[in-house]
Amino acid sequence: MEASPSVLSGLWLPLITPFRDGMLDERSLRRLVTHFAAQPIDGLILGATTGEGMALDDEEAKRLVSITNEALSAAGKHIPLYVGLCGSDTRKLVKALERTASWHITGYLIACPYYTRPSQRGLFSHFSALADSTERPILLYNIPYRTGVNLCNETMLQLAERTNVVGVKDCSADSAQSFDLLRHKPAQFAVFTGEDHLFYSALAHGADGGITASAHVQTPAFAAIRNKLLSGDHVGALTDWKLLADVPRVLFAEPSPGPVKHWLWRAGLIDSPEMRLPMVPVTAELASRIDQARIRWGS
Repeated sequence: MEASPSVLSGLWLPLITPFRDGMLDERSLRRLVTHFAAQPIDGLILGATTGEGMALDDEEAKRLVSITNEALSAAGKHIPLYVGLCGSDTRKLVKALERTASWHITGYLIACPYYTRPSQRGLFSHFSALADSTERPILLYNIPYRTGVNLCNETMLQLAERTNVVGVKDCSADSAQSFDLLRHKPAQFAVFTGEDHLFYSALAHGADGGITASAHVQTPAFAAIRNKLLSGDHVGALTDWKLLADVPRVLFAEPSPGPVKHWLWRAGLIDSPEMRLPMVPVTAELASRIDQARIRWGS
């Protein structure tokens, strides 16, 4: 897949990875991708946090990409396909970029190094080395409450000067930082919100889109909110969001992607809600809440 020269935007789905009996559930994966190929999504990300990427081995990740491509092609859906990468050793990530160079993907979503908490200079050097190691586009992933380090706007904007650093999944959890980034970002640098509960407000402030796990559910409703904002119908978008805002609350009531997987399993889109340790399925209490929510939203 070739990278689009235009600015990335829209509703992107960080796809879950279905498992069954400890294995990648290829049948469910095909069904899932075929389903979402018919939905108003603008991009897919595989093997990131929602896709339990850290629990996948290299062969599983490669197979995940291959099956997704096959299903998208069969459905006639042509959208960007990014793969999630993370790690605290720059050398290992450079090798991961080399290992995946032949994969049929558009680009990468790369999280900040976790646990080691490098300085801003270290973060700049880390992402610069990765950008130098591939011609494919890179989306930065800033999520301090998982990694322990915040990629500050000044550093991010320096990285945005590189032609293949094309945007960020913003999970800074700091509304002031996010708004200042939107104020100062270059036109070609895309800002996606990764905070599902802030989907409406981030778009209303000018975000280019969302990478939104909750869009596994009620996908058209999430897309419609963005479309209404783009058309200037702010009242309609806010009205829709008031009806939809409880979806992220249910789907993040316990660690993701357990709730999303339970919902998709109950909807018949995957054959099992199985997770890989240390992640575990939802509690019986939340399962009941999700089942009630499915009845409420009719899915």
